[in-house]
Amino acid sequence: MAFFFTLVRPMVRKFFSSLISSLSLIVAGIWLVIRIILEYFGFISDGNDRTTGIKDLREEYKKANYR
Repeated sequence: MAFFFTLVRPMVRKFFSSLISSLSLIVAGIWLVIRIILEYFGFISDGNDRTTGIKDLREEYKKANYR
């Protein structure tokens, strides 16, 4: 019986370890997508709008008053 536990315990530990790492990767990916969407629509800013130019384009569009 003890031999069985010495075989099963590392397998269970490896299973939970890989499960936790997979879940953390999924959560990180979802967070990245949510951040990109929120930044695109202007709800949040990382302070580096210069590189994307989204904020400037939005302001230019408002000033030009296209119809």
